[in-house]
Amino acid sequence: MKPNKARTDLLMDLGLVAFLIALDVVARLVPHAPGFVPIAASALFAGRVLRIPALAPVVPVAAMVLSALALGPDDWRVALVGTVAISLPAFVGILSRRWPGIPATAAVMVACSLNFFAVSNLAYWVFSGTYSLDFAGLTQCYIAALPFLQNTVAGDLFWTAVLFGAAWAIQNGAMLAGRAR
Repeated sequence: MKPNKARTDLLMDLGLVAFLIALDVVARLVPHAPGFVPIAASALFAGRVLRIPALAPVVPVAAMVLSALALGPDDWRVALVGTVAISLPAFVGILSRRWPGIPATAAVMVACSLNFFAVSNLAYWVFSGTYSLDFAGLTQCYIAALPFLQNTVAGDLFWTAVLFGAAWAIQNGAMLAGRAR
């Protein structure tokens, strides 16, 4: 790889990382439906498109840390587990680069959404003190969280479509403009 190409790739990746982090932070701070945020989708997108894949996990971790500073205190254990769980799509994106296309991307995103739901609510059950630490408490926790699951899956799929669709439109803009004439 030529030095100028490597530098250009790094700068483009850093610009995309900064944009995705800013999008995620703003989305967490403005009023929104619970769970309907772009963080998991931007992590998957970063994992799939960044030329330097090691930067992908930076997107969700930085977004969660920066937005948490503005949102205020939370149980650090639940926040830590949630941050790790929301970072999984970055790694899955890196590993799933060889499976292009809408069905594969949607399937990967839904799997990551379900994983986040399971892991984050398990952490909430264990650390919050809200539910009894037995099977009944675990069941109550997951039942109470079901409305969030719908928003999480819908939000993750929506933001995945927005990010990947925008990237496709940018990459194919000249072709689309030529057809419009």
